[in-house]
Amino acid sequence: MSIFQELKKRNLIAQMSHEKEIQELLDGESIKFYVGFDATADSLHIGHLMQLITMKRLQQAGHYPIALLGTATTLIGDPTGKTDMRKMLTSEQIAHNAECFRAQMSGILDMSEGKAEIVKNGDWFADIKYLEFLRDIGKLFSVNKMLTAECFKSRLEKGLSFLEFNYMLLQSYDFLHLYREKGVKLQIGGDDQWSNILAGADLVRRAEQIGDRSNPQAFAMTFALLATREGKKMGKSEKGAVWLDPDKCSVYDFFQHFRNVDDADVINHLKMMTFVPLEQIEDMERTLQGVQLNQAKELLAFEMTKLVHGENEAVKARDAAKNVFSSGGEDVNMPTVNVTESEMGILTLLVAAGLCKSNREARTAVEQGAVSINREKVLDVNAVITVEPSVIVGKGKKNFIKVVR
Repeated sequence: MSIFQELKKRNLIAQMSHEKEIQELLDGESIKFYVGFDATADSLHIGHLMQLITMKRLQQAGHYPIALLGTATTLIGDPTGKTDMRKMLTSEQIAHNAECFRAQMSGILDMSEGKAEIVKNGDWFADIKYLEFLRDIGKLFSVNKMLTAECFKSRLEKGLSFLEFNYMLLQSYDFLHLYREKGVKLQIGGDDQWSNILAGADLVRRAEQIGDRSNPQAFAMTFALLATREGKKMGKSEKGAVWLDPDKCSVYDFFQHFRNVDDADVINHLKMMTFVPLEQIEDMERTLQGVQLNQAKELLAFEMTKLVHGENEAVKARDAAKNVFSSGGEDVNMPTVNVTESEMGILTLLVAAGLCKSNREARTAVEQGAVSINREKVLDVNAVITVEPSVIVGKGKKNFIKVVR
């Protein structure tokens, strides 16, 4: 099976500028392609994983991925999908975040010599003069056309700053720079970036005066966002974003996020996000039903945890989950929270354990019968729990934390 066919069968491809030409590129010569990542936090999250996994697939097929860290574009902020302007970060914060991204990417992509590289757009934008940029690049963009782009529509009602309006030009210029300096022919990314990615491919054609719409030399492709069957975008848990940094999201919680996906979504997640052979996934799709789908969920959780944190950590998380969910089980690898008090009110304890964000949320959970201490349900919102030496606090059927005094 060709790499293009595999991308299609795994339900990954969303939109393409030129399907026939892109298929010929991916199934033929080895090409350079890139994906952009704005350094808005000090860790990647699972929303970025779709991009990294697709890069890894193409790399394994013989292509050369370039991860572009947006140390310049992060200073502006992408308006895509936002109703308000993004929080402004300092150059120092962005540089730190970019280095965190670099370390995490290096654990997923093969960064050995000649296999891939990571670049920062701050390295070329630092030398660009504004008036020259407007004259040479700005003239190639139509404001009327830009205003029809999805990335701007959600901001027009509340107000789109001129700063953010420049974002498309800068991201498009990234493609032009990489085309000129490194021979990059393809930009890929999440489908929410389609307007920006397509604008970059169009800029290459206009600026270089090469090809035309029927014979392009630069290409755009987006892949599907990770979503539930109902179309809800994935990426967050009850506790917030699912980060790749184990200090921000424990390996156990990372494992449990994928272990707890809905029955309706697990097969598609396996296709899109893992390297499990399609034949094996399709066999599971035909034969597994009801509680049997737990096998597929465990495989998904294990493969994703192995990819991000390594096989040893994946084994620990899987074993911990099995022990915790067995009758009264406990495991040294289950997530642990330390507290100073030997006795705590149940509402305070739920918040301290990170299972609820507020006393109000904790009260609702108790009243709904969703809270347990050492597997025993707690229904009294005024209950005082003896913590010393430790207790296992549960919320619902799947969230458990060991609290230690």
